[in-house]
Amino acid sequence: MKIAVIGGGIVGSVAAFYLTQNQQYTVTLYDDGHGQATKASAGIICPWFSKRRNKAWYRLANAGAHFYPQLMKDLQKTGTTSKAYQARPTWLLKRRPQLIDDLIALATQRKANAPLIGKIKKLSPTQQTAILSEWHYPHDIIAIESGAAVIDGEMLCQDLLRASFSNGLIYHPTKAVIDKISAQSITVQGESFDRVLLAAGAWLGDLLTPHHFKVDVHPQKGQLAVYRTTSSHSWPLIMPEGETDIIPHQNNLLYLGATHENDQDFDQHVQPEALSEIFNTMSHLFPHFLLNNYVEIKVGTRAYTRDFSPFYGPVPKFPHLFVASGLGSSGLTTGPLIGHELAHLITQNTLSMDWADYDPKNYIQKILE
Repeated sequence: MKIAVIGGGIVGSVAAFYLTQNQQYTVTLYDDGHGQATKASAGIICPWFSKRRNKAWYRLANAGAHFYPQLMKDLQKTGTTSKAYQARPTWLLKRRPQLIDDLIALATQRKANAPLIGKIKKLSPTQQTAILSEWHYPHDIIAIESGAAVIDGEMLCQDLLRASFSNGLIYHPTKAVIDKISAQSITVQGESFDRVLLAAGAWLGDLLTPHHFKVDVHPQKGQLAVYRTTSSHSWPLIMPEGETDIIPHQNNLLYLGATHENDQDFDQHVQPEALSEIFNTMSHLFPHFLLNNYVEIKVGTRAYTRDFSPFYGPVPKFPHLFVASGLGSSGLTTGPLIGHELAHLITQNTLSMDWADYDPKNYIQKILE
C-alpha cells in the first residue's frame, strides 16, 4: 500500500513514524515546514485543571497526556532516544481562593482516570520563594508534583522523522498539491497513492478547497519569546492566568507565551508588541528578569474551528482520504495521540479512542460541482 502524509508537524510526524513500522507500506511525507505550529509551540502537557465544558476534548487531552510515555518507549525501541519530553513540577496561579479550591477538587476527582497526576497541594508565598528565590507572588498557588510535562515540539518531530527515515520514509521538503481525488486513489504531485493523510493544520483548506470542499478551519497566529538563562533548568512549569505561560526547557532555554491572535490570517512576521501582556505578567512575577534579552521570537500558525474543537478521521464519502485539524493551542497535548490513531485508522488496526466524537463531517463538506 502506498500512503502519503501531507504535513510534518506533530500529527503528521507521529503518523508517519507508526506507519513506517510496517514494511508492507510505502510512506511518503510532504512538508515545507513554513509557519508550522509545532515548531513555535511551548508544549505544555497539563490538561487536568481545565474547566472547558467540552467533555470530548478533555477525554482526548487526558488520553493524549497519558500517551506520551508510550510514544517515548516506542521511539526508544527503534534506537531513537528523545529528550523532547520532560516531566516538570507545575504551578498554577489563580487569584480567587475559591477557584483554587475548585480546581484542586476537580483534578483530584479526575485522578481516577488520570493516573499520571501526582500529589496536588497549595503553596503559600513563603513556600514559593523558598523553592524559587527570584519569584514574587503574594497569593497561594496550586502545585502538582508530577505528571505534567513540557515538550520541545520541533525536537520531537525531528526525532520522529529520524526514526522514520531508518524505516524507509520518503521525504519531500515541499508544499504538496492534490491533483486529483478519485474513488480508488488520490494523486499528489503527479503520484498516485492508495491512502492520503492531510495533516496540514491551518492550511487544510488550501488542499481541499480546489476540490470543492468547504472547510471550517481558521488560522490563529501564535508568538512566544525564547530566552537563554542561567537558572531556569530548575524552575517549575508556571501557568499564570491569561495567555502567559512560563516554560523552562532544556539547555537553560525559557519560553514565554504564547499569543492567540485570530485576526492575523497567515502572517508570519515577528511583532513583539503583541507579547506586551505576557511581558507585563512576567515582570510582576520575576521583577529582575531582563525581558528585552530574548534570543528569538518564534511564530507559528495554529488551526482552530468555529467551536474550537479538534477533528480527525476519514473525509465523508472518501474513506481513503484522512484529515486532522483544529487542534488549537493544545496541539502538542492531543496531536501525538491523534497521529497514532490515524495511523491505525489508515491501516485498519485497533483504536484506543472512539473517533466518532471527533468526526470530520462536522467541519468538512463536499460542495456540488
